[in-house]
Amino acid sequence: MAVAIKKGVAAGAAATPHWHAQAREIQKFGTVVEDLPHALDADVRADMVAQLNQLLADSITLRDMYKKHHWQVSGPTFYQLHLLFDKHFNEQVEIVDTIAERVQLLGGVTVAMGGDAAEMTKIARPPRGKEAVPVQISRLLEAHKHIIQSCLDISEAADKAGDQGTNDLVVSDVLRPNELQSWFLTEHLVEMPLVLEK
Repeated sequence: MAVAIKKGVAAGAAATPHWHAQAREIQKFGTVVEDLPHALDADVRADMVAQLNQLLADSITLRDMYKKHHWQVSGPTFYQLHLLFDKHFNEQVEIVDTIAERVQLLGGVTVAMGGDAAEMTKIARPPRGKEAVPVQISRLLEAHKHIIQSCLDISEAADKAGDQGTNDLVVSDVLRPNELQSWFLTEHLVEMPLVLEK
């Protein structure tokens, strides 16, 4: 059954995508939704969101550093590290998503764009060029150390604030995987001969 087109509307105009939408932001970064069906007060949620966004910016930086090193690694351990860096990158993707979801759940706005994360992060930026394997690993370990300390600080603050969800997240989903990744990297810096000498 055919539908009549209103007078004055060109044929096909109703099917034209409206892709030039522009409007003001609906929630500013750094704010939380005041009235949520959540047990935590808005002030507590705002504090947790600020700390989680810092952790998120640092985790985005670490995630991207893993991909950089995955692409640029070279030398006799290339194959092992190429695979390990990519494995850790994929695990960091999950960590980043988990932190971001907690920020949104608490009524906040996540830091999301690479440029914004780069402005916020407290992790030193590596050069664009290729670096030797020990330097790549050392950079990653410094980043892990920073994130691990942040997790401990956030966990303590969340516990004092009664935010058990954030406490659980930073310990179970961020701290433990970062500790494990740090251990895997550290073992690559142990000087060990490939064959035993007699």
